[in-house]
Amino acid sequence: MMIRMAEIEIDANYREEYNKILQEEAGASVRLEPGVISIFPLYQKENLNQIRILEIYANQEAYESHLKTPHFQKYKTTTAKMVKSLKLIDMKALDADTMRKIFAKLKN
Repeated sequence: MMIRMAEIEIDANYREEYNKILQEEAGASVRLEPGVISIFPLYQKENLNQIRILEIYANQEAYESHLKTPHFQKYKTTTAKMVKSLKLIDMKALDADTMRKIFAKLKN
């Protein structure tokens, strides 16, 4: 499994447009790509321009495949001017067993 946290700062002038594009991309990724387990966008309550995305992929190959999809390419090219900063942080699950139980609960 590959887990990543994306830390993104958005130009306030583009916030609504960026959020719409990101929602479309995240939805398409989870719906269309079997290897994408999570593309879960969040924003900070006190700073709406600070976006975080919890990305979970089945493996490295699923991540690399994701980068080539039309929906990701559209997201990347249309939002480039909106992003002030981007930091990608590779993560490791402390308790992958509990994570599986969380996702199982969501199915119920």
